Amino acid sequence: MTVMEQRGAYRPTPPPAWQPRTDPAPLLPDTRPYRVLGTEAAAEADPALLRRLYAELVRGRRYNAQATALTKQGRLAVYPASTGQEACEVAAALVLEERDWLFPSYRDTLAAVARGLDPVQALTLLRGDWHTGYDPHEHRVAPLCTPLATQLPHAVGLAHAARLKGDDVVALALVGDGGTSEGDFHEALNFAAVWQAPVVFLVQNNGFAISVPLAKQTAAPSLAHKAVGYGMPGRLVDGNDAAAVHAVLSDAVAHARAGGGPTLVEAVTYRIDAHTNADDATRYRPDAEVETWRAHDPIALLEHELTERGLIDEDGIRAARDAAEAMAADLRERMNQDPVLDPMDLFAHVYAEPTPQLREQQDRLRAELEAGAESDAEGTG
Repeated sequence: MTVMEQRGAYRPTPPPAWQPRTDPAPLLPDTRPYRVLGTEAAAEADPALLRRLYAELVRGRRYNAQATALTKQGRLAVYPASTGQEACEVAAALVLEERDWLFPSYRDTLAAVARGLDPVQALTLLRGDWHTGYDPHEHRVAPLCTPLATQLPHAVGLAHAARLKGDDVVALALVGDGGTSEGDFHEALNFAAVWQAPVVFLVQNNGFAISVPLAKQTAAPSLAHKAVGYGMPGRLVDGNDAAAVHAVLSDAVAHARAGGGPTLVEAVTYRIDAHTNADDATRYRPDAEVETWRAHDPIALLEHELTERGLIDEDGIRAARDAAEAMAADLRERMNQDPVLDPMDLFAHVYAEPTPQLREQQDRLRAELEAGAESDAEGTG
């Protein structure tokens, strides 16, 4: 008998008093992603909400295209596009109240813009300028997070603190499928469930962690199933169905705000563009796969629903596209202006009280800048 067979033969009987802390059945996600568009549920969707979602999706697609172009022109150091994932980004922004907080990853600039952040400010970090590029507290948008999943414990901490203070606040944290393989993901979900923190985790499962497909990251039936192990509900949704994502997130946010604790939502979507402009996606996925997902485009799905129900006409479609073009033109013009940079800003907003080492570095840089200015003045005198 092998060791594995010996282990398999051991079936300890639990003590009579033992019982699960929580019935796992209500926590399990559906076996198929929830959908609204093209189903009977679409008839109950708010027409005004659908039109707003559509306008934001069109604007978001144009935003992704313009930011990608700016990268090719050297105006951005890097840009991780969310093309194809716009439904997740827009829905995440629109379900939140003004007092709530959004915790984005580096790919979620569109979610920040849909939340009301200036498109130029949302790109400042990717441009290599200054610090975050915006005031997180003003917009209730945490800094764009480049390390994978480190924003998740931050979201839990803020949500838990808000609950202790009696503030009616929900935190919504975005993460990719690759981030679910990080320890921060485990720690965040574990603490959120134990504390019953008012936080919602949205996993945008776009199929790849750079070049690593999901099948090489996890053997779980779905990423939403991971919720059960932490004691929170898991929801599975079609991430290209904007109405469905909005509905599922709305339920999760309401559940958290009412004191029901956290929810893990997996949105099944696809990254149409490469990981970033520095990635060659043709090395690890076939073009046919990408084209299959293009046929399930979030904009086309919603536009079809709106036109079929007579909720939008050609003028409405043209108005959404014109508004998106106006946004892109403004973004292009402002990003093409060279920023005025002050090297001393390196030391601003790092610590409330600068450390001795930081003050020493600050004084040294100031002296070098002053000496350079004097040398330039003498050279032109």
